[in-house]
Amino acid sequence: MDISGNTIFIPGSTSGIGLALALELQARGNTVILGGRRTDLLGKIAADYPGIDTVTIDTADPASIATAAQEVLARHPDLNVLITMAGVMRVEDWHQPESFLDSAESVVTTNVLGPIRLIAAFIAHLRSRPDATIMTVSSGLGFAPLKATPSYNASKAAIHLLSESLRLQLADTNVKVVELVPPAVRTGLLPGQESSEFAMPLDEFVAEVVGLIETQPDATEIQVERVKFLRYAEARGDYDKVVAALNAADPHGR
Repeated sequence: MDISGNTIFIPGSTSGIGLALALELQARGNTVILGGRRTDLLGKIAADYPGIDTVTIDTADPASIATAAQEVLARHPDLNVLITMAGVMRVEDWHQPESFLDSAESVVTTNVLGPIRLIAAFIAHLRSRPDATIMTVSSGLGFAPLKATPSYNASKAAIHLLSESLRLQLADTNVKVVELVPPAVRTGLLPGQESSEFAMPLDEFVAEVVGLIETQPDATEIQVERVKFLRYAEARGDYDKVVAALNAADPHGR
């Protein structure tokens, strides 16, 4: 993926990593369209950041995805990058089914079905562009689990293998598949995470990500240094130690 000259749609980008990355990509010479559920927040973002376009979308709702895709492509027919940023993370206690089932289903709907439906909505258009990119967003927790968030861990492991599989299938097309693999970052993904010493500062994370995109345009995974502790635990042979350290450091992985 080139660092500039793109038209990029980022659903799930009204806060946290999504918004910070969108602003940095705009500053690097890209046209950026943000997607989110809250129209009031989208309106504020559009007012605060001239040049950013916004589209209402609920990535847990197939009809909303279809409507938003039509709107984005009508206004931005040169769209060539989709970043499937939207995601949720929930603490779950699987000792009692009534305490986790609704949460687990919501996580899978947003984190797995959401990206699948988004890619399905845009793939035909992306294939028509001379150079296109799908960027998925997994997590270091897709490679080493945090015990408090089973469904989130599983959803991000699914995104990793979805990305690997799509890259193989689309190798005969002009569409690149890039996987962004964040560590814990200081955002509102979980309560208290924004101020956690365990998590990576948001500005440092985004700066490193953009630097990697710029210096490694052909990378298939965008991995900041901090996530490699989790990403390569099994390959290094210290998986059990990494999982123990991760779960001892903070009960919510913050």
